Amino acid sequence: MSTSSTMSPPSVLAWRDYDPSACELPGMFLGELALPGPLEGESERLWQLGARRVRLDAIVDLTPGAGAERAAAAVAALSLVRDLTARAVLVEWDVRLPPAPEEAWQVLSHLQPPRRIEGPSGADEALRAWQQGHYLCKCLWRKGPGFVQIRDRRWGELRRFTADEPHYEDTIERLAYGAPAASVPAAVLDDFRGEKLVLDIGPLAWWLPYRISRWLQEPMTI
Repeated sequence: MSTSSTMSPPSVLAWRDYDPSACELPGMFLGELALPGPLEGESERLWQLGARRVRLDAIVDLTPGAGAERAAAAVAALSLVRDLTARAVLVEWDVRLPPAPEEAWQVLSHLQPPRRIEGPSGADEALRAWQQGHYLCKCLWRKGPGFVQIRDRRWGELRRFTADEPHYEDTIERLAYGAPAASVPAAVLDDFRGEKLVLDIGPLAWWLPYRISRWLQEPMTI
């Protein structure tokens, strides 16, 4: 459970199908749906309502200098994008990145690609690379008996991170929907930062990998 004060996005637009032409048919538009929280249950609720295409209207602002409110809003939006990506739901969203876009977009490249990247020079090239290189299961974590493992292909090759200490799993659970960086064990957070598994947004640290909800292949091959 997150210890942060993240908020849910105020609302989303949702449809019952991935295909925009199918979404024009009667009964396919689910309307503007409020997200009252808790945030960790919103993707499941949208899925059960039949949402297969979801649009976030507000841009996700990841530029430096975020205060508590902007950081919480960004974490909430990214959490929804991450959790819906894990369900293979089509997410339409926009992001504003820091001035140097390359690592910023690659850190997020396991998420459903945005419609638009604002801010840095080279944004069009970054968006194109993100769209062309995206696939499900690119960066995920799983929990086994007495260990957690992260499998990460965001940089092309497979990177594995395995931990069997209970405080690593506990920290992941606390960071899942954002937590103040100072509220989790510094040594564990430094390990995750070194592997680029957390994103610092203002005072919050947020867990990047997702737990997969729909496997692209048999789990043992991922």
